[in-house]
Amino acid sequence: MEYSEFVMDHFRNPRNKGVIKNPDGVGEVGNPICGDVMKIMIKVKDEKISDIKFKTFGCGAAIAVSSIVTDMAKGKTLEEAMKITNQKVAETLGELPKNELHCANLGADALHMAIIDYYNRLAGKQKDASKEKVDYIGKRKGKCYCPYCDSVLLSETLFCSKCGKSITGQNK
Repeated sequence: MEYSEFVMDHFRNPRNKGVIKNPDGVGEVGNPICGDVMKIMIKVKDEKISDIKFKTFGCGAAIAVSSIVTDMAKGKTLEEAMKITNQKVAETLGELPKNELHCANLGADALHMAIIDYYNRLAGKQKDASKEKVDYIGKRKGKCYCPYCDSVLLSETLFCSKCGKSITGQNK
């Protein structure tokens, strides 16, 4: 399966790539299976994301996802940006090869971590959220989801029953 022209455009011409000096929030996630690492930095003004940048080490899909997620979040309120889900990112991307679907999950996770880090810093918490371990089984409404095919899992497990991929970093 080939990437869509939309995805290829974000890969060839990534938006918002770079570094923010003294960011208000930082989110960093990685996938130990494929080696992709995404770091999203945000600046916040009046509860809106006034600037957002990313640094990504990974495949073309990971770079495109970082570009797309930062585009989706820029100018949004923090509440609106927290509603950018893995599913919305995947829908925006269109079709991706099944072995690249996990990239969509990484982008939304990094964005959410940056926002959580911002709130933690506001509350005076010194711990940087980007240093926290990230679990890659998404939990929404009390259900677990596979990070590769986004299928609902019957329980916390080591393998997805739908795509057969090994799942690490289970939520406890």
